[in-house]
Amino acid sequence: MNRSDEPDDPLDPPDDPRQDEVGDGAAVDPPGGHGLGAEDLEDALVDGDRAVQPGTARAALASRPFRRVFLGSLLSNTGTWMQNIVLAAWTFTLTGSETFVSLVVFAQLGPLLLFTIVGGALADVFDRRRLLLWVAGQQTVLSIVLAVVASQDDPSRVMILAIVLAIGIGQAVHAPTFTSVIPTLVPRRDLQGAVSLNSVNMNASRVVGPAIGGVIMGVWGPAAVFALNAVSYSAIIVVIATMTLPAVPPPGPDDRGLSRLLRGFAVARRDRIIGRCLVTMALFSFFCLPFVTQLAALAERNLGIDPQSAAYGLLYACFGMGALLGALSISTILAGKGLERIVRVGLAGFAVTTCAMALLREPAPAYPIALVVGFCYFATVTSLSTVVQLRVSDAERGRVMALWIMAFGGTVPVGGLLFGPLMELTSITAVMLGGVVVAVILVWFADLGDGSTNPAPAGS
Repeated sequence: MNRSDEPDDPLDPPDDPRQDEVGDGAAVDPPGGHGLGAEDLEDALVDGDRAVQPGTARAALASRPFRRVFLGSLLSNTGTWMQNIVLAAWTFTLTGSETFVSLVVFAQLGPLLLFTIVGGALADVFDRRRLLLWVAGQQTVLSIVLAVVASQDDPSRVMILAIVLAIGIGQAVHAPTFTSVIPTLVPRRDLQGAVSLNSVNMNASRVVGPAIGGVIMGVWGPAAVFALNAVSYSAIIVVIATMTLPAVPPPGPDDRGLSRLLRGFAVARRDRIIGRCLVTMALFSFFCLPFVTQLAALAERNLGIDPQSAAYGLLYACFGMGALLGALSISTILAGKGLERIVRVGLAGFAVTTCAMALLREPAPAYPIALVVGFCYFATVTSLSTVVQLRVSDAERGRVMALWIMAFGGTVPVGGLLFGPLMELTSITAVMLGGVVVAVILVWFADLGDGSTNPAPAGS
């Protein structure tokens, strides 16, 4: 395992000016520190900047290790979203079956619900650097195998499902591990900016990846997209392989066996704010977001927009751009604001704009409304994630963030399986209005008090 050379001296004062070596020799503050690193100050002086406001995107990017991981994961995530979008299009073209496509999507996302707890436990026990490298290598190999299968004239449907399922299981280990690493790369006071930029990373790649993947698929076919995704993993592999990540804190005497695996649930029960954040996210994802996976049906049935037209591409881009801006706002224009208030205002804004979207029957107003829906959606998600990250200790971070991944991503395929047929029996408008009611209830439920500003428990 890669561990810090020397543990922190418990007798040191809180504002100890010492700095840890992270990554390839860049000096940064230790997690939980209170000052900018030497390189951060140098960057500020070189650029002629004034004091960097803590908690902003700029402050997080001043940390060289975080900056390197951010750029490496951006390239890798772009390749992943290229593959995700092309995979759905290719399997539908191959089979002409919506059912098979839904099975592929469930094989891809279902492991986030079923295996993420195990992934979180591994992230709190084993060297996170080695875990990330192992998963990146596994994803590279599987993407190459998928490219080989896609190049065949009549590929095996069972083989496709098996490969996608293996990719999903790998992601169930990667997601909580990577999310646990992010807070260790910046001083604690800049965590809000780091979490916000991590959300920006995901949404930017979600917008750029499909656009690039669609073009490559049209010119060279799906196999080329899958092969290029395999190459994109080299970016994060090189970054992680040349870094030294902080050591995983050793487990406590009672942190063994099944209790270790279920520690995340124990933390959620013990900490009211963390528990409420997780429940809010799970209910929000399950009841309020099914329409996101059915945006094409919404466009065609309610707005008269052809899902294969440029007009639909623009509608999807507006929603994605809104989500990108919502995530970025938490570390820019909303930096320093009360996260607990942002959560409730975001939920209220989502309820109002989603209601308008559900009742809309003209395409023109749908574009700005979709932008605002996306903004409220990810401003809320990023704020909730930041609150959880600020309160959890490093020793329990992997298992708690595993629950977050389950609440955020794992419930989406289940909600899609349930509400898809319900939309056919009733209408997509009815399902969306039901989600609006739940969002209004969550405005009341998501009472986080002043918990977002509390420090993490001892031992973080």
